[in-house]
Amino acid sequence: MTDEVAEAFAEIALRLNDEPDVEQTVESVLDYALVATGAGNAGVMFVHGGGRVESVAITDPVVEKADRMQMELGEGPCLSAIREHGTFRIADTLDEPRWPEWSSRIAQLGLRCVLGIQLHTVDTMVGALNLYAAEPGRFGDPDDLAIAEIFARHASIALATARREAHLEAAMDARHRVGLAQGILMERHSLTDEQAFELLRRFSQEHHIKLNEVARQIIEDRNGSRDAD
Repeated sequence: MTDEVAEAFAEIALRLNDEPDVEQTVESVLDYALVATGAGNAGVMFVHGGGRVESVAITDPVVEKADRMQMELGEGPCLSAIREHGTFRIADTLDEPRWPEWSSRIAQLGLRCVLGIQLHTVDTMVGALNLYAAEPGRFGDPDDLAIAEIFARHASIALATARREAHLEAAMDARHRVGLAQGILMERHSLTDEQAFELLRRFSQEHHIKLNEVARQIIEDRNGSRDAD
């Protein structure tokens, strides 16, 4: 890798990590992916708890169709990248034996070359970066493939960090919401802090509703009552 390319990737990494939230980070990943790899279109899949895979961002509706078909059929290079921890390339979707049904379908969409790259860090499975080209034979040069994989490493770190910060923020919001609900119950029913929390917990278990959702309903009911007054 030349010094110029290394410097460009360093700049991309800094900019990706400066994005304010997950949505902006994903959008920037797609924008930079097209520039860095020369792909015609791109998409990002996330892996959620329980192994659920979701297509979270695309550059064109045709990518959404291609990603949805992968999940419906349970086959494709991007799913294989996630499941088998690697990079998978289709040189030409008109002649691909590994995922024949999916490949033939997306060839009809005008997508002839595909590259699926796993997005991950040392301790986090993020998902996959999916690159598409209208012409066959793309991403075949070793340097092109190396650049795509290096970019994917930078994207993985930025996305994993953004998701971790979002989860932390959501957890803090949830704790704050539960605390507010406890205060409402304490005031309304003359309960101690422990008694109010136990009431929340018991209602959550008996009605199979998440504790955070129970707290949200109590706060909304209180605010609704105030508005009525």
